[in-house]
Amino acid sequence: MQALLRELRERVRHAHESRTPLRLRGAGTKDFYGERCEGQLLELHGYAGVLAYEPAELVLTARCGTRLSEIEALLAAQRQFLAFEPPALGGDPTIGGIVAAGLSGPRRARAGAARDFVLGTLLLGCDGELLHFGGTVMKNVAGFDVSRLLCGSLGILGPVLEVSLKVLPLPPAQQTLRFEMAEGEALAAFNRWAGQPLPLCATAWFDGQAWVRLSGAASAVRASAQQLGGERIESEPAAAFWRSARDQTHPLLSRAASLWRLSLPSTAAPLSLAPPAAQLIEWGGALRWCATDRPAAEMRAIAAAAGGSAMHWRGGASGSRFHPLAPPVLELPRRLKARFDPHGIFNPGRLVAEL
Repeated sequence: MQALLRELRERVRHAHESRTPLRLRGAGTKDFYGERCEGQLLELHGYAGVLAYEPAELVLTARCGTRLSEIEALLAAQRQFLAFEPPALGGDPTIGGIVAAGLSGPRRARAGAARDFVLGTLLLGCDGELLHFGGTVMKNVAGFDVSRLLCGSLGILGPVLEVSLKVLPLPPAQQTLRFEMAEGEALAAFNRWAGQPLPLCATAWFDGQAWVRLSGAASAVRASAQQLGGERIESEPAAAFWRSARDQTHPLLSRAASLWRLSLPSTAAPLSLAPPAAQLIEWGGALRWCATDRPAAEMRAIAAAAGGSAMHWRGGASGSRFHPLAPPVLELPRRLKARFDPHGIFNPGRLVAEL
């Protein structure tokens, strides 16, 4: 691995000196994600392997090319897991790509986002230097937390070569309930239940059915299931449903020709879409997937009116995929890009078209 590391450092150093744009790539499962992919390919999947895993300390450190399947198998053997449930997106992503994208699965509303589990990183700087940020315990994080800043940056600040993540024990018990509910009724119920002492770890609504996943101590899960009622779903079909939402294999997410991802306050009312669009609602109402070919301006206006934002996740709409940033907000990534990558060699235009 040391020879590969030297090669990566030399490639980056040469690109910086020659002003040559680089396109960072791990497994390629998120090539569709972002504004555009340009530049000479810098393959990172070969720089792989788990460097350290301390089950008692709930910390795992791995190189960027390590596959999600390898990490999940290692954790499962110790009855632990990545609580933010990173989406596989129909493939086997690398942990570097997972951190760079910063995406989270159904448990995000209760467990936290991907960035909440990043403890430390090793970044390959534009001049080929290795930059260490954070550490392997929460109390190491002080001041400006660059490691979490890298989560969701889509590689525009450089390749994350190594990452240390907080992991959690698997819950002792889990139960999924299903209810026949209209959209508005489900949103009201999700928000009401979120304010109660229930071991909720995921909620979803699709096609007139509300899904609720409980996890935790067996006694708490049993008592909460009795309190809420609904239809108890067997473990295998329940796992298949949540996996389809997490990994984007659900029919709405995988087959829609044009798919929008709306991030809204969980209390936002049902969307005023006429004619109605097929929707999958997650995170207690805070994440709403809409299959529609409506114009981008209309979808973003609807999201903004509800207090949120809209991203064109998939489809052929022209213009930016991400919701436009206000000028003061855009200034932050602009300054960071200028500081970490002054010649703009890393994933130019991937996160923001101008950077």
